[in-house]
Amino acid sequence: MKEKFLKEILILFGIAIILAILPIFLKKGYIINLIILICLYTALSQSWNILGGFTGQISLGHSTFFGIAALVFRYLWASGIPPYLALLGSSLSSLILASIIGFPSFKLKGHYFAIGTLALSMIAIITVQNLLPGVSFSPSEFLSKYSLIPIYYMAIVVGFIAVLVVIALSHSKLGLALVCIRDDEDSSESIGINIFKYKIISMTISTLIAGLAGGLFSYYVASYYYYVPFDLGWSFDPVLISFIGGAGTVVGPIIGSICFVILKELFAISLGQMNVLIFGIVFIFIVLFLPKGIIGVAKLSLIQKRTSVISKEA
Repeated sequence: MKEKFLKEILILFGIAIILAILPIFLKKGYIINLIILICLYTALSQSWNILGGFTGQISLGHSTFFGIAALVFRYLWASGIPPYLALLGSSLSSLILASIIGFPSFKLKGHYFAIGTLALSMIAIITVQNLLPGVSFSPSEFLSKYSLIPIYYMAIVVGFIAVLVVIALSHSKLGLALVCIRDDEDSSESIGINIFKYKIISMTISTLIAGLAGGLFSYYVASYYYYVPFDLGWSFDPVLISFIGGAGTVVGPIIGSICFVILKELFAISLGQMNVLIFGIVFIFIVLFLPKGIIGVAKLSLIQKRTSVISKEA
């Protein structure tokens, strides 16, 4: 178990190092943009994966935590606070909001929890649209010497932290407890697992990472209407991404993010707004026919190959 953990950590560090030196060889900003988006969606989908994939709490309220983090980051950054300190503040703001309005939602179970968190997202976007109808701009001194490179490195850091946390979680007793709750709450409670406590821990970790993703978004996008980070897409996209790759796994949201970003770029160019409909159809088919995502298909294929080899040897 420890060998597998160390292997995954080494692979993650290796990928991070490769990405860190990549701008030296890349001269096209388009590729850097794609990597930033992949890191952003990886962090957001991993944050949902902790709560939905590992703990089994299907949240549709992540846009609320993502959005508040984006607003706090932009405010702190515009006030003269360095971006990485502002990123920390944005992450903490998500946790504070979760402790006020997110934790009580655990009194709801199953589909009621999903509906309750969706209502939270809808209330948040309507409130922001009414209270803050204007546009948020990056600080003028940043825009005057705008460069994707500092944003790129922040994206790598945020994506790295999100994946590292999920790797550590998947090899810990905490992760095992969360999976037990996902599989059967009643049985988990009967063997002494404090369900409410572990759900709180799960949402705490989840919202902190969602806050990092929200801060990265605010650093990346030069200007946006205040309500944009609260758009319901930021709640539905991580669900779609996690299911495409494989919810409840480490690699699933990464693969899902790569597929999502690339397909979204292709569909947006060729289909325009129709890409939303296409992704909706894709999601339905994945839930019906590939409930364990791409990772599940890959594992099943590997098992079948091994079975075939064993049967031939026998």
